[in-house]
Amino acid sequence: MLNKPYIVVEWNDTESTAIGWLCIYNFVNHYCGGGTRMHPSVTKEEVIRLATIMGYKYNACESKTTGGCKAGIAYDYKAPDAKDVLRRFLTAIAPYIKAGVSIGGDLGVDYADVLAILDDMGIGLPQTKAMREDPAIQQYIRNHDSACAMSYDGFLMYDMITGYGVGAALDEAWKFKGGAAGASVIVQGFGCVGASLCNYLDKAGYKVVGIADANCLVYCADGLNVKKLIATRLPKGEVNPEAFEENYLTMKNSEWLEPPCDILVPAALEDVINKDNAHKVKASLIVEGANIPITSEADEILKKMGVDIAVDFISNMGGVRIYEALVFGIVDPVPADIVEDTVSLIRRQTRRVFEQAQIQGRSQREVAREIFAPSASDTPDC
Repeated sequence: MLNKPYIVVEWNDTESTAIGWLCIYNFVNHYCGGGTRMHPSVTKEEVIRLATIMGYKYNACESKTTGGCKAGIAYDYKAPDAKDVLRRFLTAIAPYIKAGVSIGGDLGVDYADVLAILDDMGIGLPQTKAMREDPAIQQYIRNHDSACAMSYDGFLMYDMITGYGVGAALDEAWKFKGGAAGASVIVQGFGCVGASLCNYLDKAGYKVVGIADANCLVYCADGLNVKKLIATRLPKGEVNPEAFEENYLTMKNSEWLEPPCDILVPAALEDVINKDNAHKVKASLIVEGANIPITSEADEILKKMGVDIAVDFISNMGGVRIYEALVFGIVDPVPADIVEDTVSLIRRQTRRVFEQAQIQGRSQREVAREIFAPSASDTPDC
């Protein structure tokens, strides 16, 4: 088991107040992958934690080709110059990208913008030397690029795949627990993950009773009109108050743990369930749509409360899996096949963890971290 990341790099922008970090947790076959997030609250410690999760996530993804990394920029993703800041950051870490560090999008950063900037820089999709020299991989990359423009259920593939994976983890965990049909769900976050998750749950017969965004919590015990809220969603993952119906309640977004529900899905920022609010949780199941949304202190509280947790690096591995599956030729660029590949893997790993946790009398996180811990790191491609 690795105890420390392979490398951590800090960047200071010369044209703004932005600070950024690249953390490579481990290389596998000289390659690693992870997203870039941009938010004023980003810290070096957070990026290291996220990179660590990526190492576990690729293991849970059964990858034989890729290790984990993460990048983060402490800056307002809504700022007019946010995309320029992103470009300068990617320019600064270009030597690492050329050495096998595959950087994508994350909170506040659109993956399409990253790819466009890398194309402008003449890098294209990050690859190792062996990948560049392999004709099969080059065709798979073309398949990946074409799949990026494809849609499924009205969402672009990369905009829906993580949310649908979270939905599959939720459904598998809930059924393992013997939960009743039509369970009520509150989702915190309404970006690509939260919105596509709500669509998945609505189709699967769950009742989404609450959605929290950056501005408010909208709640209805009888269930929200998910299709309407998705269709009217505002930029940057915000619900549109003009789409609210008369029986909806509007509350502070900090009150998203207050209303009763069967299942909670934190699908935005990290550490949103912590020692100060964990006791407010009323759900019997939490499904981690975001990375590290529960602190270690809250984990202990929830364990004593008997709350089950579908762990982040399994539940939200959709974005990792679609990249892995397409770039390395595991699936063809057919939307239905891509979705089936992702959700079936997530269901299998979720059930594996829940079964072992039950057998061993341990928490799901303890079991998952033991099963999927990376054991070694390769080197950059240089």
